[in-house]
Amino acid sequence: MKKEITATGRRKRSIAKVKMVLGKGNIVVNGQDVNKYMPFATLVMDLKQPLVLTNNEKTFDITVTVTGGGFKGQAGAIRLGIARCLLLFDAETDQTRDDSYRKILKSAGMLTRDARIKERKKYGLKKARRAPQFSKR
Repeated sequence: MKKEITATGRRKRSIAKVKMVLGKGNIVVNGQDVNKYMPFATLVMDLKQPLVLTNNEKTFDITVTVTGGGFKGQAGAIRLGIARCLLLFDAETDQTRDDSYRKILKSAGMLTRDARIKERKKYGLKKARRAPQFSKR
């Protein structure tokens, strides 16, 4: 019996649907290996952080479908999705213990949705806040 856990993560304009099953530690993003899909190793390290903190790098096979945004936003969305999957996996254990996934991930700030998104452009301005150059004469 394979227990599949699914969760959604969001960051900027990116939405990541994460599916997690017990396995060997493979991470597939949009049909490609994560190292091939993400252009920088730092982004791969960033999205693997919840797994590293809970010592689960080689425990789960993860399949991700991610849309929208750039690579940085997608990595953040995947990270939040993985953290939420780990919480669902660990839901049966006592959450008051110091080694519960919730306490580990919460103290590291992995469960917080980063709500910062692009500010809308205002009329009369070139961007959200950038005004046209002022000429006194």
